[in-house]
Amino acid sequence: MAKIAELLAAGPTYSFEFPPPRNEEAVRNQQKVLLELEPLGPSFCSVTYGAGGSTRDNTLETVLYIHHHTSMVAMPHLTCVGQTRDEIEGLLVRYRDEGLDNILALAGDLPLEGPDEGDFTYAVELIELARETCDFSVGVAAFPEIHPRSVSLESDRRFLAEKLRLADFAITQFFWTADHYFRMVDELDALGVSTPVIPSLFPVINVATAKRFTAVNGAEWPAWLSERLDPVADDAAEVRKIGIEVATRLGEELLAQDPPGLHIYTMNTSAAPKEVWRNLGLESAHERSDGERSSPASLGTERRRRRHD
Repeated sequence: MAKIAELLAAGPTYSFEFPPPRNEEAVRNQQKVLLELEPLGPSFCSVTYGAGGSTRDNTLETVLYIHHHTSMVAMPHLTCVGQTRDEIEGLLVRYRDEGLDNILALAGDLPLEGPDEGDFTYAVELIELARETCDFSVGVAAFPEIHPRSVSLESDRRFLAEKLRLADFAITQFFWTADHYFRMVDELDALGVSTPVIPSLFPVINVATAKRFTAVNGAEWPAWLSERLDPVADDAAEVRKIGIEVATRLGEELLAQDPPGLHIYTMNTSAAPKEVWRNLGLESAHERSDGERSSPASLGTERRRRRHD
């Protein structure tokens, strides 16, 4: 296995995100998708985690399938809200014993029903526990616009900077406008934080789902995107075509400024993520030798220099 911190030190990473399947048919479909995307050679694959640990077992099974049955590096998301210290420690030890090296540490969403009876509130607590328990490479989440529970942008960036000083890297929630990401990176730079923050792409394949996820993340659903997608919302092929086009264009804008990588949401499908990957020329991205790749710090410095020239 490989630690994502070490991969990022060698150069940009290109990766996929998968939600855990919820039934046997979905499991079979996801395994098919994984095998279809594996030949692209992603740097790693992350697997999400439901509110309050609601998908804990499914996330674990998906991560172990990727780890033991594919050549890809698997990274589980892990949330602390609604869970006890013993539950989280047990899962961390299980991942360590299975040979995993990476964790994405999240506070997580509050459970939809019932009180939060967990022992933790903030992601920084989970980062510290992961460091104490196991020698993981630890990532965190970043919200380019603002975390939906933040009281102000200033406090949001302050808390994000605190997380990034403890973590090895961050992966953003998806967004639709590149400037949101660039502004966040500049704001973190002003706070003295240079930890790599990997931007995410979300190829839309279902308009209602994309709008719902955007709202949950506290992100802006831009008017221009509604103008493109709303008239064709019932035409799956046209939605997919536009979704790929939008994700590709955003990816091109991001890559032009040398981010530390790209992370692509799959929604357990392969066609759209694969097409975006190929449109952006990522197929052979990590086949280059280490000597031809710049470090994330130098990439960020060059990006800022070009933007302000």
